[in-house]
Amino acid sequence: MDRVTRIFASRWGILLAGAVIGGIAALLQWWGNPPNMGVCVACMERDIVGALGFHRAEPVQYLRPEIMGLVLGAFAGALFFREFRGRGGSAPAVRFVLGFFAMTGALVFLGCPWRMLLRIAGGDWNGLVGLCGIIAGIGVGTLFLRGGYTLGRSQKGPATSGLLWPVLATALLALLLVGPQLATGVPFASKQGPGSMHAPVWASLAGAALVGFLAQRSRFCTVGGIRDFLLIRDSHLLSGAAALVVAALAANLILGQFSPGFRGQPIAHSAHLWNFLGMALSGLAFVLAGGCPGRQLILAGEGDQDAGIFALGMLSGAAFAHNFGVASSPAGPGPWGPAAVLTGLAACFGIGFFMRRKA
Repeated sequence: MDRVTRIFASRWGILLAGAVIGGIAALLQWWGNPPNMGVCVACMERDIVGALGFHRAEPVQYLRPEIMGLVLGAFAGALFFREFRGRGGSAPAVRFVLGFFAMTGALVFLGCPWRMLLRIAGGDWNGLVGLCGIIAGIGVGTLFLRGGYTLGRSQKGPATSGLLWPVLATALLALLLVGPQLATGVPFASKQGPGSMHAPVWASLAGAALVGFLAQRSRFCTVGGIRDFLLIRDSHLLSGAAALVVAALAANLILGQFSPGFRGQPIAHSAHLWNFLGMALSGLAFVLAGGCPGRQLILAGEGDQDAGIFALGMLSGAAFAHNFGVASSPAGPGPWGPAAVLTGLAACFGIGFFMRRKA
């Protein structure tokens, strides 16, 4: 067991994790997931929120098994390697707000950091604008980290306290697999649009569970990779993100899924300013919370209640974004998208400034 842990902690381990994530994402797209969206934590959480009726945007409603697979794969890895520990209590309300605004930025851009990289690997050059934005947001976040920003220490709790997301993931999976449709129509399922496009459930669940297991063992995190490189010039985690892009690009070329350009890209828009600022907001919120949305779900699967609260904030942000005209579409940002991004940036700047440890 110690030998396996050392392998995953090595450079080869993080490269393997990134390559597998990129390859599985491309395959899930080939098997039916939306283009350049083999795995997108933000988009898939949004679809789940829609399936449960918390927003009524009909094109984006589906109980995505990838989210359940990520959590349960991480849960299995943490249990097997004796790393599952209930813990929490580190500024949960602030983490909820950060999750809310992280989702706001992601839905204005139309993708989380993982999908941003997958969009680049698929030839969507709007993803490069988003990459510049997320680097800028993380860069600002590192300035707050250098200035003493902290959300405080989490406290150890009983193991059962960390079961929120594993239990929630199991319940959602049961609802997908065996749950009847209620009189209210829940769970909703899109008849057209991105929500109607999905790989077979077994492929999505198995692929995501493997991703969750590998990410749990390797500590894979795209935001953490950029943060560590900017802070201490450590490229360990960043190399995993690079491996994701290379593997996804290679798979897309083989499968005929590479289509370069800015215009006409699937589930994307070319409003460059809001692509940049949307991902800048997400990058800032993610670094203040301690990791990208994939990493937060992995931590939630390990028993981290603080990460679980952040993920609940993202779910709430998804519902708000679609109910109040914030989320973008291929036509561009929603009518309230720009105002929401600017509000989120102001809120995150305030959190970064006022949550500094006093000298």
